[in-house]
Amino acid sequence: MTLFSRRDIIKTIALGSATAIFSPNTLLAATRPQKDRLGVALVGLGYYSTDLLAPALQQTKNCYLAGIVTGSPDKAETWKKKYNIPDKNIYNYQNFDTIANNPDIDVVYVVLPPSMHREYVERAANAGKHVWCEKPMAVTSQECQAMIAACKKNKKSLAIGYRLQHEPNTKEYRNIVQKQLLGKVQKVSCAAGYREGRTDHWKQKKEMGGGVMHDMGVYAIQGARMGTGMEPVAVAMAKTSTTRPEIYKNGLAETAVATLEFPGGVLADIKTSFGENVNFLTINCAKGEIKMEPYSAYAGVKGSSPLGEINHPYEQPWQQANQMDDDARTIMQGKPMPVGGEEGLRDIRIVEAIYKSAASGKRVSLTA
Repeated sequence: MTLFSRRDIIKTIALGSATAIFSPNTLLAATRPQKDRLGVALVGLGYYSTDLLAPALQQTKNCYLAGIVTGSPDKAETWKKKYNIPDKNIYNYQNFDTIANNPDIDVVYVVLPPSMHREYVERAANAGKHVWCEKPMAVTSQECQAMIAACKKNKKSLAIGYRLQHEPNTKEYRNIVQKQLLGKVQKVSCAAGYREGRTDHWKQKKEMGGGVMHDMGVYAIQGARMGTGMEPVAVAMAKTSTTRPEIYKNGLAETAVATLEFPGGVLADIKTSFGENVNFLTINCAKGEIKMEPYSAYAGVKGSSPLGEINHPYEQPWQQANQMDDDARTIMQGKPMPVGGEEGLRDIRIVEAIYKSAASGKRVSLTA
């Protein structure tokens, strides 16, 4: 790419369009050569960043681990040594906004408790960075909408970390559904859960986005939506419960079940739990059954149908590397994100409707 002087840029702006508005970040970006790999800064260095995203970023081709944001000086030192991260690319939550001045960082990946997602997505977008955000996108649909608006305002991409939508076995069963290779979908069942042993994590704190629906529940919702190939029109019924009220306090859901209604009278029964190991997706079609088990495991997804086995093998953390490579390539190509903020918003609206149905004991429409 040809490099332009500041004078050339100002002259081009003046002659181009009197209505165009350029931010300092836009001007700065115009002077930089096109990158072949994007620098990613991880915000929050908990389990998912430490055990999955950082190792995956050692495998990616279109992006790399360029920086970190952490409130722990000890973690910062450990990561600095392990991944050879320069001091200038290490931030804490107080000086985070100065990341705007760092050309090494192209993407900020928010890996924090859900209650913190909106703040750091907005701050990252305002700093002129593309944003990836882990699921659940946020605690409320209003927060999701604000995050989408912030990225649009700053003309930055927003992707939600739905690794399965990038995964080959998931793509294969979705193709069968979308092309009706086994006829129309008649019914779906999906369960996603595990026995959570922690007792003082954000998942057990309502104010931080805790409760099973915002975590594993999103997987079950995704299974219903991808398994039918449609969007639900209502929550027919829902119930939440706990067998450990000393941990899941004040009505916080350890387990949830719901029935989602889809167009044409198709129903999807979903279950999600922090008290039980369950992981499957069953799609009943007119000409046979698609069975995915495990449906959402990090180490691999596999299944079968009358059309044959669905099993493209790989090893952990390939899913995360594949997801980030896909999203980085999309940014470099200037295309819309394959799994953008609107996808996260759809799921949180369903989460809210499930909680409303569970509280009222009534059907809750999603079409209003």
